[in-house]
Amino acid sequence: MPASLCTAFSMPLYSMVYFLYRFKPMADINTTYNYHRQTPIDLMNEYTICESLSDTNSAYMEALETRRPYGAMVGDFLAENTLLGKGSRIIEIGPGYASLMQGLLSSYHDCIRHVFMIDLSRDLIKRQRTTLNRWEDMITSIQGDIHELIHSIKSVDLIIINEVIGDLDTLTGLDPDSLPDEAAGLIKDYGLEIPSRGPFNLNIGAIRLVESICKKSIPAFITEHSCDPIIPRDMEYLAKGLALDSFPREISLFGHSEYTIRFSHLEKTAKAHGKKVSTGALTDLVHLKKSHALKFIFTSRACSTEKQEAIYELLDHIREYRWLVIR
Repeated sequence: MPASLCTAFSMPLYSMVYFLYRFKPMADINTTYNYHRQTPIDLMNEYTICESLSDTNSAYMEALETRRPYGAMVGDFLAENTLLGKGSRIIEIGPGYASLMQGLLSSYHDCIRHVFMIDLSRDLIKRQRTTLNRWEDMITSIQGDIHELIHSIKSVDLIIINEVIGDLDTLTGLDPDSLPDEAAGLIKDYGLEIPSRGPFNLNIGAIRLVESICKKSIPAFITEHSCDPIIPRDMEYLAKGLALDSFPREISLFGHSEYTIRFSHLEKTAKAHGKKVSTGALTDLVHLKKSHALKFIFTSRACSTEKQEAIYELLDHIREYRWLVIR
C-alpha cells in the first residue's frame, strides 16, 4: 500500500479561467490538510472522547457504568456486531495519539492480524509507534491522505474513523439557490436534504470518503460530533439547548476549524450504494450511567468539584456524538 502526501481536496482551483468564475458559483472550502501535515499536533488543545476515556483512573470514568478504556469499549462493540473476528486486518484513519488502538489491542489483540495506521502528521505517527511498540510487529504506519490511499486499499476487513471525519474538507457558506456543481451533484445523486435558505455548510470530504469506502466494499465504523444527534430516551435532559436537526457548524480549534457532521447525509450516501447502515448515540456505546446524579450535574451545572466538572464536560460533548456502521 503506497504512502502519499497528495490530497484530493487540497485547495480551490485558482487557475480556473475568469469566465468560469462569472458563471459557476464557487464556495469557500475549509481544509485542515496543511494544519495536520505541517503543525506539531497537541490534542490537549481540543477535547476528544477517545483521550478523555483512555485512562481508567481519570475523573471522566465516574460517568460510566464500568471503568474501561475507550478503545476496549469500541472493541466490545465491534465484536458484538461481528465487525471484529479472528485474523482481522484493520485500518485506522487519523489515529491521533493511538489511544483507541492501544485499548483495542490490549483487549482484542488475539483477534487482530494486522493494523494499518494512516495519518497526515509525521509527529503523530512517531507518537503512535511509541504508544504501540508492544505490538510493533502488527503495525504498519503510513503517512498520507486517505482520499488518495483509499483507491489502493485491498484485503482489509474494517476501517475505523474515530473523531476524524469532521476534519475533512467542508464547503462553507453555500446558497441553496446557487450551488457549485460538485455540491449540487452530490445533493441530487444521494437525495441529501438541505435547508431552504442559506448559508449552510456541506461535509463534502466526509461524503466523498463514505462514497469511496462503499465502492471498495469495506465495512466501516465512524464516530464524530453530529449536527443531527440522537438522544437516548432515558436521558432526554441531554437535549437541553441542543439543535437536534441542523446542518454542519464550525468548531473553532487551535490553528484550525473542523465541522460537525450531518450523519443523515452519510447514511443516505451509503444506502445509495446498497450498503446496510446502523447508527446510534455514542452515549450508549460507552455505557453512561443512567443516574439521577448525572442528571443533576448536567441540568444544574453543578461543578463544585473536579469530578463534577469532568462529568459535566463529558456529558456536554458526548451528547452530540454518534456512531455509524457501514457494511
